[in-house]
Amino acid sequence: MRKNIDIDESTLTKLKLLSFYVDYKEKERLKSLTDEEKKDLGLLLLMLQSDRSEVGSREEVINILD
Repeated sequence: MRKNIDIDESTLTKLKLLSFYVDYKEKERLKSLTDEEKKDLGLLLLMLQSDRSEVGSREEVINILD
């Protein structure tokens, strides 16, 4: 269920500024990552999207990697 709340203009402006700052810092941090760190982050994101209900054996993983 979604609830609407009323906030004044100054609070809304502060929230927008805070959101912009967080977004800016995230982008700045991503730009400073090394190539290896970017690959690790990409792998982590892929792992988070994976289906965890399926389990493979060690042999299956090794065969896929070969």
